[in-house]
Amino acid sequence: MMRYSIRAPHKGPALLATAVALATVAACSGGSPSGAPSPPSPGTSSGGTSTSAAPTSAPPSPTPTPTRTYPLSTAPRTVPAVRAHEAARGPGWKPAPTGGVVVAANSTALADEGRLLAGELGIPYRGAVAAGPGDVELALGTKGGAPESYTLTVRDNRVRISGPDEAGVFYGTRTLKQSVKGSGAMPEGTVTDAPAKPQRGLNLDIARKFFTAEWIEARLREMADLKLNQFGLHFSDDQGFRIASDTHPEIVSAQHLTKAEIRRILALARSLHITVVPEIDSPGHLGAVLRAYPDLQLRNVQGVPRQGAIDISKPASARLVDELLREYAALFPGGWFHVGADEYQALTVRSPEASYPQLATAARQKYGAQARVQDLAEGWLNDRAAVVRGTGKTAKAWNDGFFRGGVVHADKGIEVEYWTGKEIGARPPAEYLAEGRKVVNLNDEYLYYVLGEPNQFTYPTGRRIYEQWTPLVLRGTTPVPARYDPQILGARFAVWCDLSRSQTQAQVAEGIRMPLTALAQKVWSPTKPALTWDQFRALAARVR
Repeated sequence: MMRYSIRAPHKGPALLATAVALATVAACSGGSPSGAPSPPSPGTSSGGTSTSAAPTSAPPSPTPTPTRTYPLSTAPRTVPAVRAHEAARGPGWKPAPTGGVVVAANSTALADEGRLLAGELGIPYRGAVAAGPGDVELALGTKGGAPESYTLTVRDNRVRISGPDEAGVFYGTRTLKQSVKGSGAMPEGTVTDAPAKPQRGLNLDIARKFFTAEWIEARLREMADLKLNQFGLHFSDDQGFRIASDTHPEIVSAQHLTKAEIRRILALARSLHITVVPEIDSPGHLGAVLRAYPDLQLRNVQGVPRQGAIDISKPASARLVDELLREYAALFPGGWFHVGADEYQALTVRSPEASYPQLATAARQKYGAQARVQDLAEGWLNDRAAVVRGTGKTAKAWNDGFFRGGVVHADKGIEVEYWTGKEIGARPPAEYLAEGRKVVNLNDEYLYYVLGEPNQFTYPTGRRIYEQWTPLVLRGTTPVPARYDPQILGARFAVWCDLSRSQTQAQVAEGIRMPLTALAQKVWSPTKPALTWDQFRALAARVR
């Protein structure tokens, strides 16, 4: 707003000067949002006496300079909600043609984040130059802050987003983008924000149903705006093997992603600070691989084959799976590899040792006279985890591959992905946690989107996740004790394509939209959401 400085006239009656001043104040004060008194003008002392020369015969009354004042700001409305906001008085910030996005000194690594944000806000990207009025400045701060944290400050018509790492600054740009999209501006003040959980994401089964690279890329962009950082890719199962292979092209399904497409997906994910976690499930769920290697399929004492199960008593089985693990570990640069371990059919019968004597013999030969088939399966998990660890990655495995008792125990470095209490070997979550294991939540009660809704599965709703679920609810609807919270690394929402033709790609995208949005809120902030479900859903529609 224009600033007016009213001085006393050198000639004319004092009454006229006072009238002019009052009229000017009245005309300008209508723009004040708060109606609070205006501060003195630059030419007025704190005591209200003018410091300029005035006629001695008729000095005018003091006249304050009209100025705009503001109420205290409120937190930006975003999904997920920011953890903390320090209110301030001011107009906030909105994109303007005179502003741009810049990166601070020693922060050129943020150039990609800067270009992306500038394009989204419709303002220029100016690179590593000093910030000016109307600018957004991105900065890498000193190390030592919480991973993925950021501070976003709006003051003097400028925005500064800083964090200890690139991911944190990127999440700050998502907050700014959503606030501007939802309200047209970013409120004055300071946001201090960080995730409650380090692993937050989506799991996708492309083995049973093929999804295009473009569909996957669209989901990655949605995930990034929700500050999700992990994308699990289950690409091998009984129904298909969906990524091209150089070492074993004979196992690849006709409909698959090329390695060029995977590298494109990985490049986008990396730019959005999302880690892609590949999964080759074994020793079960290997049907697509075993079609090319029928001699390695598990058969019982009567010679009947078990679907998807590989015979882990045969050295050739381990060689085949390890060749695949090493090939795809080289393709995927992230820090994890999922090795499966669930639903091995040899362990679903009344007496595995009687039904599969070859497995029982191999167990005793390798682990001693007391070893059982369960121990051979646990040893298989440890051996595959060792292969993954040799490539510089941490192994993940499904919870029903970790057995109680026995002479062989799963390596403590394998992350437990807890999905169910329904399968054989699926112990209560507290047992894994009491052993000191780290667990990721994929609770099939809330977080499993199973196409066609077989086996009493129902499509999960965002509302149920938002109102009832937390990362502590690992199995069913009952949370584990809060003391285990530090061991729960986070959660992923999972899409499984058991009845693959039940929904199109577009229907899946729409069906998971709000459940994934609700999960994002619950893994970012540990507190109960302030908004009702209806308010949250309406907000998500505005800002996403």
